[in-house]
Amino acid sequence: MIADIRHLDGKGNGQAVIWRENELGNPKKLKLTIPQTLPGETVQVVVDQPEKKRRKVMPEKVISANPDRVEAPCPHFELCGGCVWQHWSYGGQLKHKTEFVKEALRSVGQDPDLVLDTIGMDEPWHYRNKMEFTFSPEGELGLHEQGNFRNIIPLETCLIAGRNMVDAAMEVRSWTKDHGLKGYDKDAHEGLLRHLMVRESFATGEIMLALFATEAPTDELEAAAADLIGRITKKFTNVKSLLWLVNTDWADRTQSEETFVLAGRDFIYDELGGYRYRLWFDTFFQTNPVQAQKLVDLALKMGKPQEDEKMIDLFCGVGTFSLPFAARVKELAGIEIVETSIESAKRNALDNDLHNTTFLARDARRGIDEVHESWGLADLLLIDPPRSGAGGKVMRRIGRAQPKRIVYVSCNPETFATDIAELLPFGYTLQNVQPVDLFPHTVHVECVALLTLDE
Repeated sequence: MIADIRHLDGKGNGQAVIWRENELGNPKKLKLTIPQTLPGETVQVVVDQPEKKRRKVMPEKVISANPDRVEAPCPHFELCGGCVWQHWSYGGQLKHKTEFVKEALRSVGQDPDLVLDTIGMDEPWHYRNKMEFTFSPEGELGLHEQGNFRNIIPLETCLIAGRNMVDAAMEVRSWTKDHGLKGYDKDAHEGLLRHLMVRESFATGEIMLALFATEAPTDELEAAAADLIGRITKKFTNVKSLLWLVNTDWADRTQSEETFVLAGRDFIYDELGGYRYRLWFDTFFQTNPVQAQKLVDLALKMGKPQEDEKMIDLFCGVGTFSLPFAARVKELAGIEIVETSIESAKRNALDNDLHNTTFLARDARRGIDEVHESWGLADLLLIDPPRSGAGGKVMRRIGRAQPKRIVYVSCNPETFATDIAELLPFGYTLQNVQPVDLFPHTVHVECVALLTLDE
């Protein structure tokens, strides 16, 4: 059966519609999701269970290829769900991401010409400074299969993670096999090893290895833990934090009920833009430091912070944007609902000798009200919400507060578009939108945008 790829879904898979006859000889429309295909391609597919209106099938053959199709360099690409666009030239990916942001603006009645070309990377490989690998019940270490969350693809390499991170992870994998340790079975809720988190500071070179298990490293596991310490500290002197974290919860998350520091400390140091940060296993920090620096630089350029201004950093996290802005304004208030992030932001400000900051563990609307009650209205507001966006209530609260300039940093162009639409009735004009590619070979794209209050 022949299928023409019209567009891509939100996960980067090709979408096609074909017609075939049902048992009565009447035409029936089938909607197909076809991974590893690109817009404009014609592919051959085999459709099982044609009675279903929606089907996900793999391409049997590419009959007519997109001119930007390339050979995927990773040996795990066809199965691994880590990145879905290695078969697309990097230039083709960037053009698609630009058009995606433009379409998001167009959907809310904004001028798509305000969107600039996406800023890519000179070297779009080995860019991630954090990875979360999963153990299979057999003790293999890898990533989830595309479209099958329960199946783990054992990895020999990873082309988007830092090289040192991959080497350290492969050593942990060897240790697991040598000791015959089993992974966690999500269905039976039994087994020892669940996840391995690897963090690396590209600035300082420090690495964190965090092993998540269902038991503490005591009694019969004491010898295995001692061997792990010996292997890692001997081969990887840049590992400054080796952790064993206990997680017995059924939820498939990297969380800890009890933390054992096997070697080093429970955090590592990282730097961005000349500012130093402490990162714990659960600290949110931009996972692409090269492009994250571009985000910060763009935010500063658009926001134009002045030394006599007051500023709010909404959804501030550990202070990634707060610190460079605080060095340029009179006062800065950071608002974040996660208390551990606020404590980290306070510590990071002190580590960098910044004393004009206030950090509040509050939800966005309450935090804005408290800041305004304590020192008045802000001249500048920066917002960096999660993928779900800030939401209409928060955006309308910002609109009523009337900051002169708003810098919006987004990791989801669709929620960004709906959020900024809420500001327009309050007298704001969108000036420009700069997409930045923080996640090459994936569907994700970040944006930095400036809105100004009409005079």
